[in-house]
Amino acid sequence: MDDSPEAVSALTAPEDLAEYGFWRELRRTTQARIGLGRSGDALPTARVLELRAAHAAARDAVHSPLDTADLVRRVDECGLGVAVEVPSRAADRAEYLRRPDLGRLPAPGSLAEIPRGAADIGFVLADGLSPRALTDHGPSMLAALIRELAQRYSIAAPVIATQARVALGDHIAEAMGVSTVVVLIGERPGLSVADSLGIYLTHLPRPGRTDAERNCVSNIHPPEGLDYVRAARVAAALISGARTLGRSGVDLKDTSGTDLPAAMAGAEAEPLG
Repeated sequence: MDDSPEAVSALTAPEDLAEYGFWRELRRTTQARIGLGRSGDALPTARVLELRAAHAAARDAVHSPLDTADLVRRVDECGLGVAVEVPSRAADRAEYLRRPDLGRLPAPGSLAEIPRGAADIGFVLADGLSPRALTDHGPSMLAALIRELAQRYSIAAPVIATQARVALGDHIAEAMGVSTVVVLIGERPGLSVADSLGIYLTHLPRPGRTDAERNCVSNIHPPEGLDYVRAARVAAALISGARTLGRSGVDLKDTSGTDLPAAMAGAEAEPLG
């Protein structure tokens, strides 16, 4: 869209044009909708159409089905072994959205195909509330995590979870036999970003773990959001800290940008009950 003062002048009241340059500079630093101008008592038509387009993109991101066959192929190229697919108990997208509890539980018998081992790390790639985010960023994010972690830890074959919430990863991790699970999941779309990926880390995973016992790396969607390399480094620091501290969650802080070990922030805390 043409964002020049000349183009905006037809959409913005004359008294607002003096401030237009100020808002234009601020808008360059954020995806938030600020300094949109006005047309009479309403937003300019162009801004209203942008909002409607963003809302449509967010709805599409939620409802578009995950192409699991293509995702399995791309994940297999990462070299961890053939990915197993695990659906949740939500039968379809409509039920998944109405019943979050079903997205946290595996479908009956769906864990039987997961090979059990004793790897350090297990990866679960989950569609979540934005299958588009997993499609756009999941395989590349997984590859960056493997590069960061493979020299230090053993890694199990990945699992692709559909109609999934974060807690489904605990059931999958227990079946895998891993000591730390890393869930890559599509985050809830907003009106600024429809394809943001999140990483949820749980150490010593088991069914019944709460969100307070996890750590999250959010807003992964380069080039505007966090890039894969930086996200992988943060996740690796949290994994190292969790394994040192003996737990993940609120006692574990991200210190990847400092010289401190990740576990130090929680080193004096009492063990979780």
